[in-house]
Amino acid sequence: MIFPDREWVIKKHKSQHGEMVKLIVMKQWIKDTAGIGTALWLMGYIASLVLFFSPYAGIMGWVLAAFFTPVTIVITYVWFRRRDSLPLQYYAGVGVAWMVIAIVLNYLFIVLLFQATYYGVDVFVYYAVTLLIPVGIGLFLNRNRTPVNPSGV
Repeated sequence: MIFPDREWVIKKHKSQHGEMVKLIVMKQWIKDTAGIGTALWLMGYIASLVLFFSPYAGIMGWVLAAFFTPVTIVITYVWFRRRDSLPLQYYAGVGVAWMVIAIVLNYLFIVLLFQATYYGVDVFVYYAVTLLIPVGIGLFLNRNRTPVNPSGV
């Protein structure tokens, strides 16, 4: 389950307005997935357009991975570090969402727009890393915290 259950959210925030709190949690989830995921993809996309016209165009995927993997790790850590502990499923959901965003936007703005046919190992490594970074950050952040939803429901 990606979202903490409703009872936990209401109890955690001691709110009299459960639906309002659930809406706030949903808005945060949208920021965590669509907002950050799209922003990270856009940074890489713009960098890839710059690299396309450079002598590094042939190894562009590996150059982008070497540069943006640490950048993504730092951004993800900073984004989630001050938040309450979240279940690992939440981080996995964020990772899946980021990967789907990357696949869809790559298809629309690289494959269709530029008629690109290249899908090498570097692209699949990029998709795997995109999925795994939020999970790894979640594991790191939760290692000394109590889980948000200890029942696992």
